[in-house]
Amino acid sequence: MNNWLAKIRTFIADTIAELKKCTWTPRDELFESTILVIVAVFILAAFVAVIDLVAREFISLITM
Repeated sequence: MNNWLAKIRTFIADTIAELKKCTWTPRDELFESTILVIVAVFILAAFVAVIDLVAREFISLITM
């Protein structure tokens, strides 16, 4: 029973040590990137909605 607990402690300690080696993005750059992704998703969603509307109308004209 003690063996698996020691493995978990070692894993957590190793994980914390590796995370301290990472270079983290500054908060303002992270915020700008997040806004950029959100805007890109909205633009892509609008594009897909327009294509869907055009395709639906085109198919409706063909099948009537």
